[in-house]
Amino acid sequence: MISPEQQPNFLRPGHAACAGCGLAIGMKLVMQAMGPRTIMVIVPSCEGSIGGLYPNTAYGVSTFHSAFEIAAPTAAGIANALKIQGKDDIQVLAFAGDGGTYDIGLAALSGVTKNNDDIIYVCLDNEAYMNTGIQVSSATPSYAWTGTTPEGNPRRKKNIMEIMAAHYNPYSATATIGFPRDLQQKITKAKSIRGTKFIHLLTPCPTGWRTSSDLAPELSILAVETNVFPLYEVEEGRRYTINHEPRCLPVEEYLLKQGRFKHLNDEQIKQIQQDVDEEWERLKQRAGGFASKRR
Repeated sequence: MISPEQQPNFLRPGHAACAGCGLAIGMKLVMQAMGPRTIMVIVPSCEGSIGGLYPNTAYGVSTFHSAFEIAAPTAAGIANALKIQGKDDIQVLAFAGDGGTYDIGLAALSGVTKNNDDIIYVCLDNEAYMNTGIQVSSATPSYAWTGTTPEGNPRRKKNIMEIMAAHYNPYSATATIGFPRDLQQKITKAKSIRGTKFIHLLTPCPTGWRTSSDLAPELSILAVETNVFPLYEVEEGRRYTINHEPRCLPVEEYLLKQGRFKHLNDEQIKQIQQDVDEEWERLKQRAGGFASKRR
């Protein structure tokens, strides 16, 4: 088997991503781990724009552009068509953003997951509707600035991993571009499992997060090391494995590098820290205490 590092780059030069786009980096790493025997589904979003304008494309694998809310059932339809044809060496990969996953596409994703259709679904989470003007989504963190929450988002971020776990699908995992080997190992593992596999991939957006274009990898690492975004797996909705022991840095080391959080006061930072600490303790309990597992 060819390792991800030996695969060519399936996100070719000339793509239309913004400078320093974490989403483009994430797509490149995922596609590299998937390999050439892949059919990819994208939706009208940043990943729809990144590929470029018809008849040209920066994507180096077969790609189907579906409607915004149906990335999962479109991928499931392709996977079932391949199954009918007896083609079991082609993987089907669906990309959608947090808006197309947490919000508008959630019912469709739920139906596919309940049916356990054989796809890999990657949520490219940049925590807002970035492609249409930085509007709030249910993936937007507490107190974060967006174009529609100029004084800060009053609601907490939805826990999409627990929603997926409630479906008892065979495999779900979190990942970030700041830990590329972990990400590609999880994609490789997902390829070896039949059924609906879900990867929650944090992809910082320099434009929407109000940061310089070189900070996406660093912010991805800090999200993990502050416990804002732990790296873990959930198998069959029951078995939790934490993949990286974080340094448990204070949350302000992550938050205050981003313009979208510059307005935070001490009380708001304290509340975010409390929420993060509580979620981390709950995760450790589900995992039976901290037990790092590297494949």
